[in-house]
Amino acid sequence: MIEPDPLTADYRPFVLDPADHADAATLRQLAQSAGIRRYDLRAGLRAELAELTGPPPGLDPGEERWVYYPWRHALVAVLGPAAFRAIRTDRNRNKLTRGEQQRLAQLTVGVVGQSVGHSVAYTLALEGACGLLRLADFDTIELSNLNRVPGGLFDVGVNKSVVTARRIAELDPYLPVEIWPTGVLIDTVDEFLDGLSVVVEECDSLDIKFAVREAARRRRIPLLMDTSDRGLFDVERYDLEPGREPFHGLLGATTGAQLADLDTKAKAPHVLRILDPGQLSSRMAASLAEVGETITTWPQLGSDVQLGAAIVTAAVRRIGLGAKLSSGRTRVDLEAALDSLAEPGYLDEGIDTVPELPADEPPADPVAAILACAQRAPSGGNVQPWRLRGEPGLIEIALDPTGSTAMDIELRGSAVAVGAALHNARAAAAAHGLLGEPHWRVDDPAAPLLARLRLRAGTDPDLAADYPLALDRHTNRRLGATTPLPGTVVPALGTAAAAEDATVYAITGADALAEAAALLGASDRIRHLTPQLHGQLYAELRWPGDDLRTGIDVRTLEPAPDELAKLQVGRRTDVMDRLREWSAGATLGESTVDRVRASSALVAIGFRARAGGIPDLADYARAGAAVERVWLRAHLLGLAVQPVSPVFLYADRREDLRSVSPEFTDTLASIQRRFQDLMGLPEDENVALVLRLSYAAAASVRSRRLPVPGSRNDG
Repeated sequence: MIEPDPLTADYRPFVLDPADHADAATLRQLAQSAGIRRYDLRAGLRAELAELTGPPPGLDPGEERWVYYPWRHALVAVLGPAAFRAIRTDRNRNKLTRGEQQRLAQLTVGVVGQSVGHSVAYTLALEGACGLLRLADFDTIELSNLNRVPGGLFDVGVNKSVVTARRIAELDPYLPVEIWPTGVLIDTVDEFLDGLSVVVEECDSLDIKFAVREAARRRRIPLLMDTSDRGLFDVERYDLEPGREPFHGLLGATTGAQLADLDTKAKAPHVLRILDPGQLSSRMAASLAEVGETITTWPQLGSDVQLGAAIVTAAVRRIGLGAKLSSGRTRVDLEAALDSLAEPGYLDEGIDTVPELPADEPPADPVAAILACAQRAPSGGNVQPWRLRGEPGLIEIALDPTGSTAMDIELRGSAVAVGAALHNARAAAAAHGLLGEPHWRVDDPAAPLLARLRLRAGTDPDLAADYPLALDRHTNRRLGATTPLPGTVVPALGTAAAAEDATVYAITGADALAEAAALLGASDRIRHLTPQLHGQLYAELRWPGDDLRTGIDVRTLEPAPDELAKLQVGRRTDVMDRLREWSAGATLGESTVDRVRASSALVAIGFRARAGGIPDLADYARAGAAVERVWLRAHLLGLAVQPVSPVFLYADRREDLRSVSPEFTDTLASIQRRFQDLMGLPEDENVALVLRLSYAAAASVRSRRLPVPGSRNDG
């Protein structure tokens, strides 16, 4: 039979390795002993281990231990320490990352006093917020302690530090715990503090409180104290301020020796100076006047103690992880928080209350009608990056760079939008019998790109047929169905693009679309994790109460309730900072992934510079006209159309990618190459836009537009 160490058997488990000869012999002796119960948890723990997402590398599910608890007369079979801790702390992630947990495991925390201190120590162990605990208390559990100490009747009469250590051992047998069952004394306080990273002081003796602070100051150890009334919490950073006075100087010139051997009544004035009587709860303040009269001592509630344990543990985390935690005092007042209860805001509140305005009838005046049709063209973020001007005989569309974003590299996306607007203007002019030839200027000092359309007698039946389609054109972001495209669709789209010397590249089929979805989702992840792109992405969104004439009305996203919640999370820069820090955020592109997978095709409109070499803005604008032709033809064929804008869309060179997202340049370059290969894009072609095509229900909301000169909404 095992001979327990009399100094440790009361609180420390024996961890036995069956692969060790001596431990195996001990296990055989224990197995043959009467009255020892056996609990085998290994199968269940291995099942849990197998279910972990992203377990730490190198775990051996075959490594195991038997743990003997003398006070329980029980043997428990568990996995080895690495696997055990991986399972037990897995749900900490990512409130605490594995790297942060490893840092916290280097901490040694001492807790003086095991009433409030019991809950503090246990919560630290529960979170894995330290690597060693040192506990001190000379007293034993009494029944009156069990209103706040989470023990039981079997603990009555047992030393308080032993009770805490046992409870922790039954939670985690691998966590080292040292106990000082004689408590901390004036002549042993330095020894107790030796090697500590943090000390938590929760004892009742004023002179020991003072002595612990003086020793912590000598050794430059941070000290924490929770007082269970209105969440009062004190931090004394002697590691940062070794000259700091104990108790923030609240006791003035009082010394530790003067505080020794005081009875409860004599302690009261000093306690009040520490606690700040003006800030005590009314019940605590009134109770202090009754100590020794109608009540035995100052009151404490178990819920207040548990709250204090949570506060202390959060502070230890901050110290261990190097986060900000200054000396001082605060209150985490639950009663005040409960007094401020209010109805929550609802994510979708008001989203369906914005009235839909009837579509404007085309103006009767031909010039105004042409401008109104041009204004209906698509643009990135619905920014409408143009200035429209009309007069008898002339329409001008000038690129306006004021709304440009980082993804609009060298205004290429804006030029595509201007080209689409010009196509709409030509379609309207043809329908009104005023079609003339367009002219481009890229050297006008008034605008980076300027299109002039002379109006004269003339028409083009094909262009005129696009006029009603252009007025009705819109984005449809509904999921849609994966119905295969008829064989005539892609050739028809190709013919539409060819009218502007552009080419349609298409992929269909579930496997190809799934691969494209993964690449585009990865691009969306980078868009969220790059601060500049993230800010611009969410600046595009318009909510009820905003001016809906520009930007993306959130209703056009066709968001499900869970997607609305994701938008609220996704717009937070602090969340993106965390995900970037963790190299995480795979689900940030989930909306795009879902929609591309639920498509019939993905098409890219490719083009070359007319003069050879690198395309200029006029080339991008001509490709924009091709985009609009393809979009309108797709609508005519009954398809829902949604533009998909990967971060790399207008990047020609590595320098372009670096300007867009310096941190993710290499990743973007890889995604771009793979996407181009998947789409079958030649190396010498540029892309004007990528469109997702599907068969879907009609869009519930359409984006609005700014008024244009000559329209009934002008001014």
